[in-house]
Amino acid sequence: MILELEKFHAFERAGWESIPDGYHQAFGSLTAQAIGPLLDAVRVKKGMKLLDIASGPGYVAAAAAKRGAIPLGVDFSKGMVAQAQLLHPDVDFREGDAEELPLGNGLFEAAVMNFGILHLARPEHALVEAQRVLRSGGRFAFSVWAKPDETIGFGIVLRAVEAHGEPRIELPEGPPFFRYSDPEECRESLLLAGFESPTVTKVAQVWRLPAGDGLFEAMKDSTVRTAGLLRAQKPTVLGKIREAVRAELEKYMKGDVVELPMPALVASAVKPSS
Repeated sequence: MILELEKFHAFERAGWESIPDGYHQAFGSLTAQAIGPLLDAVRVKKGMKLLDIASGPGYVAAAAAKRGAIPLGVDFSKGMVAQAQLLHPDVDFREGDAEELPLGNGLFEAAVMNFGILHLARPEHALVEAQRVLRSGGRFAFSVWAKPDETIGFGIVLRAVEAHGEPRIELPEGPPFFRYSDPEECRESLLLAGFESPTVTKVAQVWRLPAGDGLFEAMKDSTVRTAGLLRAQKPTVLGKIREAVRAELEKYMKGDVVELPMPALVASAVKPSS
């Protein structure tokens, strides 16, 4: 099992190295919709030291800086760190693994992770690490997708793969992608990591994409796990999946774009005062 998790870690890391710009173009406007609620959950204020874990293109750290905080973004992907530095040259970003942060204890008043926990081999380690680097009384929050029957974009693609493709592709196996879509799982995991007073709220989000193949191309070219699943299909099968996705999107068309409900959960908690 340990070896499999190490393979998954390497798979995710390699995947993110290759798609920084594609992710920014396809998912940037969507994942940014959770930033406000995420920063509100940790009560960001001027002068606060904040750690943006698995910072990706750096959206959250940059938004925290605009609120007057002093952010640091860490990500295990060199490509993502470079993308973040390019997009936000006035914010500090560095390489760092969420499961083993290269930072001392109690350095930050707040920490956040925007959808990053979904891509970790050992998310429990990341929660413990987030707790460790916080000061006493510091706040932590993370965002995840709601269940696939609510996050329409994921649901459409996964149903198409189930109907027409081979879902049992030999990819490195990681934790269930929708594990934290269960609010109770979020709360229990935060408590196990040493936090207290966990809360979970739902955030309404809408993903606007080009009609036609916008969703299919975003999933195939700008994700890691789903992209691996799609790219491993035979060309004829992939064509059937593409057509099934296009057909389901028709009910969400608004002119030349589709508008897909993609709600998120924001879970937050507090490090106990010493």
